[in-house]
Amino acid sequence: MEKNFERMLRLAEDFFDVKNDPEQLSMNDEDRAQLERLHPATLSEERNEDGPIAWMLLFPTTRAQMDRFLKCEIGERPLLHETALGIPYDAVYLCSALVLDEFRGKGLARRLARTALRAIMADHAIETLFIWPFSEEGDRLAAALAAEFGLPLLRREGR
Repeated sequence: MEKNFERMLRLAEDFFDVKNDPEQLSMNDEDRAQLERLHPATLSEERNEDGPIAWMLLFPTTRAQMDRFLKCEIGERPLLHETALGIPYDAVYLCSALVLDEFRGKGLARRLARTALRAIMADHAIETLFIWPFSEEGDRLAAALAAEFGLPLLRREGR
C-alpha cells in the first residue's frame, strides 16, 4: 500500500469519524459504484510519487433530494443512494475535500473541485451548490466555488 494512501485514509477517518456516524458515506464499494453511476467526475485526486495527496468528492443530485438533506430528513448515504440514475440533476453536493497537511494552501482542493464541477455542469443544468461544513477551510472552498460558478451556496446546519 502506498505511503500517502494510508495517510489519506487516516485523515478521512480522523476528520469525519465515519465509523461512529452511519449517515455519512463510508466510501465502500457500494458507495464508489453509485458515485461512478451518477457521474464520472464525482471522485478525483491529486497524486505524487508517494500516492494521493488530495481527494475530492462531490456529486450531482436533484433539488428535492438536496432539500431533504438540508432539512436533516436524510443523511449522506440516502442522499447518494436515493438519487435516481439517468435523470437531469440540478444540484451538486460538495461532500469532502481532503489534502495532506504539507500540501494545504496550494489550491489543490479548489483545482480538483473546479474541474469536477465543470465536468458535471457540462452534462447537467446545475443551479445550486450545497455543503455540510466540517471545517472553515471546507466552507471557504465551497464559498469560492459558488462565487466562481455563480451558484447559490446552501449549508446543512449541525453536526
